[in-house]
Amino acid sequence: MAIPIRISPLCRWAGRTLSSLSAGHRREVSLSAKRRFICTSTGNHLQFRLDERTAHSSLDLFKKDTGIIYRMLGLDPSQVQDDPERFREWAVVLGDKTISSERHYWEVTVKKSQEFRLGVAEAVMSRDECVGTSSSSWVFGYAQRKWFAMTGSKVVPVTLVGKPDRVGILLDYDAGFVGLVDIEKPRIIHTLRARFTAPVCPAFGLWDGEILTHSGLEEPEGLK
Repeated sequence: MAIPIRISPLCRWAGRTLSSLSAGHRREVSLSAKRRFICTSTGNHLQFRLDERTAHSSLDLFKKDTGIIYRMLGLDPSQVQDDPERFREWAVVLGDKTISSERHYWEVTVKKSQEFRLGVAEAVMSRDECVGTSSSSWVFGYAQRKWFAMTGSKVVPVTLVGKPDRVGILLDYDAGFVGLVDIEKPRIIHTLRARFTAPVCPAFGLWDGEILTHSGLEEPEGLK
């Protein structure tokens, strides 16, 4: 088993790393923002779209808010509607459903991207942090031709994955884990253990190319 290690965050924004941000820039989402997540899923066939209100200005949503395209220059932040739910520093977007129980499964198609993150995050995580570096997020990432699992800036290499065009994400809220799924086998490649204490959302980070989400799916047989 790989030993968790700490590395410099791979999240990028205007050439800055997370370590270059001062503590004064870390702000929690307001209570009013928390209340605006009104959709909650408790069934096993999670159906979600991407929440444009959370999308960083470098991300464009398409295909009825189920896909994301990264724009290198992005929009001028002053031209984007001000919203306390929007990620301000990092190219991140959340799904529009919160999850607080049971087991859920969705898939993601990756197109022309060499740097992305897929997983879950607490609906109220700070919009000045990135998924993976925040301790309230649990993601699987791909960068520099390698997969890794990440939470709270702790990184564990994930091997024997390759570069599939489509992968699955399995969340078991009650059992406390998120799994990266090989949909061809199918099998769970790697799991991230967690003690969930607040509702979570599907979470995505993207730094080139595009990804497409697929929800409302049945969990493949044989996953444990």
